[in-house]
Amino acid sequence: MGDKNHWEGIYQSKQVNQVSWFQEHAGLSLEFIRNTGVSKDAHILDVGAGASVLVDDLLHAGYHKLSVLDISAAALHAAQARLGKAAVQVHWIEGDITKIELPEASVDVWHDRAVFHFLTDPQDRQRYVQAVQRAVKPGGHVIVATFAENGPLKCSGLDIVRYRPETLHGEFGAAFKLVKSENEVHHTPSGADQNFVYCYCRK
Repeated sequence: MGDKNHWEGIYQSKQVNQVSWFQEHAGLSLEFIRNTGVSKDAHILDVGAGASVLVDDLLHAGYHKLSVLDISAAALHAAQARLGKAAVQVHWIEGDITKIELPEASVDVWHDRAVFHFLTDPQDRQRYVQAVQRAVKPGGHVIVATFAENGPLKCSGLDIVRYRPETLHGEFGAAFKLVKSENEVHHTPSGADQNFVYCYCRK
């Protein structure tokens, strides 16, 4: 999925609203999270968030137990600067999701938009799923978005893996029940269209 230096370089060389995955609002992600029915004090973890505005949208919606994880310190600093004083309400985690050890059964909602598809090595995908198994509470919610089967073949100069709902769910296995999937066409700042698939599972 690219090393730390790769992602630091991306966020140090581009404005956050210039990267291809930029959204003014994380509308579909927020909709999925709201539809889980979790309370406003549920622990929501945004994995590989970069400088995503999802944390802003969640705070505005009244959720207050939020963690943001990314491999890039520059991305996290950009998000903190954007939030200003509100940044102290968020737990910020700098780390690689395939290597970091998160507290056991600590997460009510696991959200990932566009990290999992960078995991081209099956062992990295296995480590990711193991992290989900460890961190998400029994009955917890897992929302993962990747490039769809008709999406791009690369992103940020890196190869990716494209998914259908069935193949994405298959990576997680029988311990997770696929509740819903939805496709989205993301319009990049450069004017290109990227096809995503969102899958929502229960552990």
